Amino acid sequence: MVAAAAVLWGGIGVIINALDQIGFSSLQIVALRAVSATLMLLGYLLVKEPGLLKIEIADIKYFIGTGVLSIAFFNWCYFTAIKQISLSVAVILLYTGPAFVVLMSRIFFGEPFTKSKMAALVLTLLGCAMVVELIPIQVDAVSWYGILAGLGSGFGYALYSIFGKIAQRKYSTLTILFYTFLMASLAIVPFSGLFNAGSIPMLYQEDAILWTLSLGFFPTVLAYLLYTEGLSKIEAGRASITALLEPVAATLLGVLLFNEWLSIVQVAGIVLVVMSVMLIQLQHPFARFISQFKGKLQR
Repeated sequence: MVAAAAVLWGGIGVIINALDQIGFSSLQIVALRAVSATLMLLGYLLVKEPGLLKIEIADIKYFIGTGVLSIAFFNWCYFTAIKQISLSVAVILLYTGPAFVVLMSRIFFGEPFTKSKMAALVLTLLGCAMVVELIPIQVDAVSWYGILAGLGSGFGYALYSIFGKIAQRKYSTLTILFYTFLMASLAIVPFSGLFNAGSIPMLYQEDAILWTLSLGFFPTVLAYLLYTEGLSKIEAGRASITALLEPVAATLLGVLLFNEWLSIVQVAGIVLVVMSVMLIQLQHPFARFISQFKGKLQR
């Protein structure tokens, strides 16, 4: 489920590019994503599961966590980082999220640090850096404001896994998703300019409607549904590392749809990421393999 969510997230670039061509700004696209997902989830729940809309007022804090502190905050930090530093550096800083998840999962859920988990985290970050071609490119001038914003995006990205897992103790995945994107919409829309005089005519274009529906469903409702459901079945740390298949999916999609070429470094990076994800899922067989290998060496 988490890997499928990562693949769906990896395809978001195609949709964002289409909406950008129509004339929407980055923040407006984020607002479109949040609002369209909210409306889709609301429509479904009103018809099929109205009871899932009921929550305790005191629990709104969980959805402020997933919607405002995670979705809204990490998007703002990410776009700020892109403006301040290179896209490649911003992407890698965003993908420090799993490191934050592993640390916070230890604190809040008691999830253990394991050698397999740490090795997978390091190898995955290295592989991602190779996939987005940060390696071997050297960054000459670095904006510390951009670096902090990038780390903020990673931290915000991580908070969804933490607050989402806590909310799952009381609420269904659909309830969590609806209130997450409702809170995100309330936080983003007022600052996005989505409904100003210049952007309203664009909202009625047929292409804009189709791309917005695609954005709201595939890399948003469906992807977060799969990821959140996956969180209920595996550790948050393992889920966040597995989700780093996203840049691999995005790169391979570029090859399939746009005839882009992969460098040797990118191919090596993809192999590293896939191996790391396999390592984190097969940590116990891996540990047994190492133990057996050491035993043979001693004999």
